[in-house]
Amino acid sequence: MTSNLTQVYPIIWESDRASLIDQTRLPDEYTRIEITTYQQMAAAIKTMIVRGAPAIGIAAAYGLYLGAKEIKTSDRQVFFTQLEEIAQVLRATRPTAVNLFWAIDQMLKTATETPGTIDDIKTALLQKANAIREEDIQTCFAIGEAGLMVLPKTPEKLTILTHCNAGALATGGYGTALGVIRSAWNSGRLNRVYADETRPRLQGAKLTTWECVQEQIPVTLISDNMAAYCMKQGLIHAVVVGADRITANGDAANKIGTYSLAIVAKFHNVPFFVAAPLSTVDFKLATGDEIPIEERDATEVYQVGTTRICPEGVEFFNPAFDVTPAELITAIITEKGAVIPSELKQFSVSS
Repeated sequence: MTSNLTQVYPIIWESDRASLIDQTRLPDEYTRIEITTYQQMAAAIKTMIVRGAPAIGIAAAYGLYLGAKEIKTSDRQVFFTQLEEIAQVLRATRPTAVNLFWAIDQMLKTATETPGTIDDIKTALLQKANAIREEDIQTCFAIGEAGLMVLPKTPEKLTILTHCNAGALATGGYGTALGVIRSAWNSGRLNRVYADETRPRLQGAKLTTWECVQEQIPVTLISDNMAAYCMKQGLIHAVVVGADRITANGDAANKIGTYSLAIVAKFHNVPFFVAAPLSTVDFKLATGDEIPIEERDATEVYQVGTTRICPEGVEFFNPAFDVTPAELITAIITEKGAVIPSELKQFSVSS
């Protein structure tokens, strides 16, 4: 189904509730669901109704405000204790995406630093959640512009390969990796996007291609195991992916399959870029070995939709992410510019 949407915003705050695009129904059905409690928001994050590291952070920020609304006390200490309990529920939803924890920490900091009554704190929390969303959209635009500065200069228009979905659906809007691609398209430098299908949940097939269709960006869908062939044929000028967590040395966790894509790109001398906001960088972790990797339900592997694709008795392994070593990454594209991984530490104080 084509909805002809030119601007995609996965999370909108209206009428004192959050409105989420249900990404589990795309591309067949475009629907929004209303979230009125923190429990509903936690479930939406856990079940991937909302997904993508920056979008998860925004959702958690609104979730914490929704939880704060339910707290009935005039005692600040009691309020903070209960708010931390709500934060713990939200933190437990997705372990790998650091933006989730970053946004919750930002919200808690706002709560403790706001003087006045409990109502004053609740008002400040909503303002902060709105600010996190708006700042993320502006950050994505900045990432898109920074990406234009480092994409290869070629006589012909670029063909860019991306993996999973790091677009508007994964952020406040516009996207990180797909934000770079959008900026290339808008500036007349893009010929075509190649989108990996991204097993096992098929976010590339379902979500990235859907976003491209909305804006009439030419897109070709390939299965994950076709990337090496496409590079050997000279079809790919660059790879641009997102990230769920980047460590201080520049190692980057992203959707499973990203690591193997980076290896293939290195072999074929195709530049490999990671596009992510600085809020995705976890400077507390030295290397990618320290990143917790979420393992998801086996049904994602042995079923496509509701159809089982293997016999009974098979065992399964379903890590949702892998870590691409810094030495395979050409540059990390942030809202403050693109840097080689070893230079990422210059942002550790300002971020």
